[in-house]
Amino acid sequence: MSQTASTLSEASPSNRLALAALVLGGAAIGGSPIFVRLSEVGPMATAFWRVALALIPIFIVSLLKKNAGPRPQSLADFGMLVLPGVMLALDLAAWHLSLTMTSVANATLLANLAPVFVTLIAVLFFRARTSGVFLLGLLLALAGVVILKGGPAGLGNGDLSGDGAAMIAAFFYACYILAIGRLRSRFDTIRIMLWSTASAAVCIFPIAFFFEGQMQPATLYGWSILFGLAFISHAGGQVAITYALAYLPPAFSSLTLLLQPVVAAILAWALLNEAIGTMQALGAAVVLAGIMVARASRSSA
Repeated sequence: MSQTASTLSEASPSNRLALAALVLGGAAIGGSPIFVRLSEVGPMATAFWRVALALIPIFIVSLLKKNAGPRPQSLADFGMLVLPGVMLALDLAAWHLSLTMTSVANATLLANLAPVFVTLIAVLFFRARTSGVFLLGLLLALAGVVILKGGPAGLGNGDLSGDGAAMIAAFFYACYILAIGRLRSRFDTIRIMLWSTASAAVCIFPIAFFFEGQMQPATLYGWSILFGLAFISHAGGQVAITYALAYLPPAFSSLTLLLQPVVAAILAWALLNEAIGTMQALGAAVVLAGIMVARASRSSA
């Protein structure tokens, strides 16, 4: 039995809590496209405020936390703590940009190819082992996302460069997930989130400032959207995912995050009056089925 399989097969309270945190984290991040769509500033400025404002609750929790775990001891440790933030900055910049260049359906769908990249990178570079049943679950979940977004025909109304930016975002998010997964064996959740979020903000700020200029929203409503994106989607969602990655393998974790487009569709229906038809409901059901198949492959391995 592989190491990743045995990790999930242990029916410990920590694993059950980690799975719950992963699902809640995916749901929280699923609301991010809504916040981005409603933002009063450009995509890069929105990405900057997403991480910059999220530092407020993360920093407060770090001050209140008595046992923050091991501290970084070497330059390599600091570099590893900064690396996820660099990957996240590139992911957010590419994805937020893709939302303005192609259809929301295309951007969301292609950005959710991250589980494919996670699995490929883990197998090719980290010699991770995966089962045929897990791959079946991965393909089933991805098929569900395609159905959710209107089927293959739904990809025909996007811009090629915007679609490419969304795929680049998926690659960098996969790198982010893998980097976080490796760090969680050594460092505490809050320490990782503090370093990665701060480094992401530092990386995104010059891009937003020089390419967009207008950094601040004009109204209180605009600020409320940015705070919601930062506190709910990033501080809430990413902290939950980082916690879960200490107990669950990155490939399975990234697959479970395919819940994001399902949540996004539900929120778009509830908040933006975007109808959920038979195709969307079927796609959501197929995504959930794929995740359950992949989880069953881990528990039975």
